[in-house]
Amino acid sequence: MKKLELKIAFTEFDNENELSTPELELLQKARKACDLAYAPYSDFHVGAALLLENGVIVTGNNQENAAFPSGLCAERVAIYYAGAQYPNTAVKTIAITCKSKTFHVGEPLSPCGGCRQAMSEYEIRQKTNIRVILMGETGKIRVVESIADLLPFMFKAEELKKA
Repeated sequence: MKKLELKIAFTEFDNENELSTPELELLQKARKACDLAYAPYSDFHVGAALLLENGVIVTGNNQENAAFPSGLCAERVAIYYAGAQYPNTAVKTIAITCKSKTFHVGEPLSPCGGCRQAMSEYEIRQKTNIRVILMGETGKIRVVESIADLLPFMFKAEELKKA
């Protein structure tokens, strides 16, 4: 038996003013998407903005439903839209932000497991990393260079293939 350790690296910024102009613009698009989220049940709003390799920015936000499992997270709304409209265009960066009407989100929150897995599928398919920028309502910003940093043991299609 071996006990192994897994570490990830991320960059943390004290505030958004430390970001590059393109990253700040992407985060601002995610904020606008967050403001438009449909979240009447949780009052928890999430916005995502994807920068594609062709320069197009695609946004998405969470869409809740009275039948709770029927809703969809912001990250999947954005990445599935990008996949449908720009199927052969790689995603370079995704910025994700969130806010709540019932509490203050002062720390960056990471995407849920389902969104991590969905984003990992695109990263694997395009064979290039997707940079992830995370921010709450205010405060620090965390940046990881790959979805694999958020989901190191991702489920891969190649594991489904028989030898």
